[in-house]
Formats: sequence, C-alpha cells, structure tokens
Amino acid sequence: MSFVLGTISGTLAAGGVYYGFSNLISRRTEMHRADLHHISRRLLEVPVDIGAPPAASDRIVHHPFTSLMKEQWNAAIGSAFSGARELEQELSRWGNALISRGFPGDKRE
Repeated sequence: MSFVLGTISGTLAAGGVYYGFSNLISRRTEMHRADLHHISRRLLEVPVDIGAPPAASDRIVHHPFTSLMKEQWNAAIGSAFSGARELEQELSRWGNALISRGFPGDKRE
C-alpha cells in the first residue's frame, strides 16, 4: 500500500512540476512571439518624415565667459612656465659663472 501511495504522490508531484514548467514556457513563448510580431510591423511601417537634423555648427553653444576664463588661465600658466624657464636659465648662467670663477673668497692658484 505504501509503495502504491508513494508512486501516485510522486507521479502527481512530477505532473505538477511538468505542468508548471510547460505553462511557463508556453506563456513566455507567446509573449516573445507577440513582441517579435510587433517589432516586425514597426520595421515595415514607413517612418514619418521628421526633417533633417540641425547642422553640427548650429549645435555648438558658445560660452563667452567660459572662453574668457580659459584664455586667462592659459595665459597665466604660460607666463608661469616662461618665468620658470627664465629662472632656470639665469640659475644655470650663475652656476656656470660660479664654477668658472670660483666662490667669492676662494683663492685660485
């Protein structure tokens, strides 16, 4: 009796699982079929003429304040670098003169 009851309950459980998966697969398949049908219909429709997009030069937005700030920043950085370059050259000349003539107070023989 126990063997028959176990077999029947196992069969019912397996049937329920099979029915659940089968139902889920068929519903998802129907959804995908409907989506594909809708997408294929949209691909076959003639698009509405929306006109030409604006030219690239029309889409450029000019910001005069930002441009002014960028120019001033670049000028300040440029002057800082040229000042550093001049200082380095002056230090190089001073170092070369110091090496060739010696330190003040040194007696060269």
